[in-house]
Amino acid sequence: MKTIKITNADILSLLEAEASIFPKYATQILNLANQNAQGTRPSVVGQMSDLIQEFPGVKLKEWEEWYLDKHPEALELAANKIFEMVKHFKDVMTQIDREMVEKWVRDLVIVKTFIGLKFQEAILKSVAANFSSSFRLATPDEESKGIDGFIADKAVSIKPTSYDSKKSLAENIEVPIIFYEKVKDGIRISFDDSII
Repeated sequence: MKTIKITNADILSLLEAEASIFPKYATQILNLANQNAQGTRPSVVGQMSDLIQEFPGVKLKEWEEWYLDKHPEALELAANKIFEMVKHFKDVMTQIDREMVEKWVRDLVIVKTFIGLKFQEAILKSVAANFSSSFRLATPDEESKGIDGFIADKAVSIKPTSYDSKKSLAENIEVPIIFYEKVKDGIRISFDDSII
């Protein structure tokens, strides 16, 4: 069996395309700005995977003309959205100093790590409060049986909402399950009122 490698430069050459040159870090900043601005979402520039299938030509120049004929405003609209976000980045960059970087590192390493690794306790505490009851985390031996904690004296398991769609797992949990979903501003918890 023979193996060949095609470099990015080779691909550009084979497709008769030119590489764009950007200053160091510029594409990382533009990618981040685009993620935040959502400038190249299908609603802005079209569903590219579908469009390239519809495209009847073979050359880059033909693709450009065909695409711009179908979406004449898309590039400008996308660029405007992304550039607005870049302007926001510029504004905030002047506010970032060494003290802010230290604060951010502390928040990431100390606070977010703690919260991320201890959120089960917060879930148990919140559900227990709903029942005006006590709670405790499971011991390692209890954890090996699929128990994550107790509400009053009732064992419970804590699972992400995606767990329900993975029923093929060989895991057999015989205690009530508290489901959670991480959302933008916290954790959404759902449970059966009859768990205790």
